[in-house]
Amino acid sequence: MHPFTRKSADSVAAWGETTLLSAIRRWLGDTAPTAPSGMGDDCAVLRTGARLVTVDPVIYGRHFDDKVSACDAGAKLLKRNLSDLAAMGGRPTGAVIALALDPRTRRDWLQEFYRGLAAVARRHQVPIIGGDIAEGPGINATLTLLGEPTGKRVLTRTGASLHDHIFVTGVLGGSLTSGHHHRFTPRLAEGAWLARQTAVRSMMDVSDGLAKDLKSLTPAGLFPAISADQLPCRRGVDVAAALTDGEDYELLFTLAARTDTKAFIRRWRSAFPRSRLTRLGRFERAGSHDENSLRLECYHGFEHLH
Repeated sequence: MHPFTRKSADSVAAWGETTLLSAIRRWLGDTAPTAPSGMGDDCAVLRTGARLVTVDPVIYGRHFDDKVSACDAGAKLLKRNLSDLAAMGGRPTGAVIALALDPRTRRDWLQEFYRGLAAVARRHQVPIIGGDIAEGPGINATLTLLGEPTGKRVLTRTGASLHDHIFVTGVLGGSLTSGHHHRFTPRLAEGAWLARQTAVRSMMDVSDGLAKDLKSLTPAGLFPAISADQLPCRRGVDVAAALTDGEDYELLFTLAARTDTKAFIRRWRSAFPRSRLTRLGRFERAGSHDENSLRLECYHGFEHLH
């Protein structure tokens, strides 16, 4: 559905900010707490502490277009933030949304956008506690997600060592053509489980392409020795696409070198029988490339402002 209208009576401009805010509260339903725990005050008063925070937008023409329904665009806004939280083994405690809208934005489009967002918020128990609306070109929705650890440990991107194993969940590549970029499910349960495994050293989500994102987990003086035949490619996707397409929203993590990987994979399959897990390789000393290792420096993931 195209989000803009030529009929002023059908646009958000016909309502104005105050009426639109009241409608948004209705569209969000029980996912929007009343003030002071939610919308209606200068700040929201949190009922629980938040030790984790992340922010991501969806922008019309960049993260979605007319081929993506308004409902799916709203769902994607929250899900891509939940994926960041999953990568640190966290759970959500609340979210705020900053919305910049072209005055010609259709009200029925925006209603479906918020209904899609609310459905994901309800599924993952995320209260939408506030936000802001401004006039601007196009549609730019930015969500800030607050969260907390699910256990004693928060996983970060640092911590891997020589010979540590490299794993990834799911399959890679073709996210745009397959629709995965907006149909994915955030790996919150998997991330919480991985954070409880002491052998897991570091973790992140794959959003800009494996070739780029794996650099963030690679310690100085080491390189990731992974081979093409180990890549879990989506059907119809080649190695280059699996490494660079981005928006996979899978979990990429490292496992201590001395771990019994077969036993680890058995425990994973017992916990998540429907979630694929692949060992990609391990970290080796820089300069020790062999002919079977992919030269990731030859591949480039998504880069903003490039």
